[in-house]
Amino acid sequence: MKKVTIPSYKEDLLKMLSGPTHAEGYLNAALEVDDKRTFLLALRDVAEAQGGMTKLARSTSISREHLYSLLSKKGNPGLETLKNLLSAIGLKLAIETKRENKKAA
Repeated sequence: MKKVTIPSYKEDLLKMLSGPTHAEGYLNAALEVDDKRTFLLALRDVAEAQGGMTKLARSTSISREHLYSLLSKKGNPGLETLKNLLSAIGLKLAIETKRENKKAA
């Protein structure tokens, strides 16, 4: 019987997240979950897709070990650190108007 190999979803996910448009959408979707752990793990996926933690560590001057800690479920990066991380992967933090769902009267 022939053994069938099923590719890992992670490989496909990382391939997709290597593009800035998909990375942006992925992170925005993670923000909508309203759980910082989800966003931090999504940012970790994007960092991995964009060249890995070693590359990110070099471009941010943050040790690789500290990056893993910052982007873990228990991580708590400050605003400046978050801006620095996003900038290093070609993204930026932005504020937009909240869209309200208006019901017809």
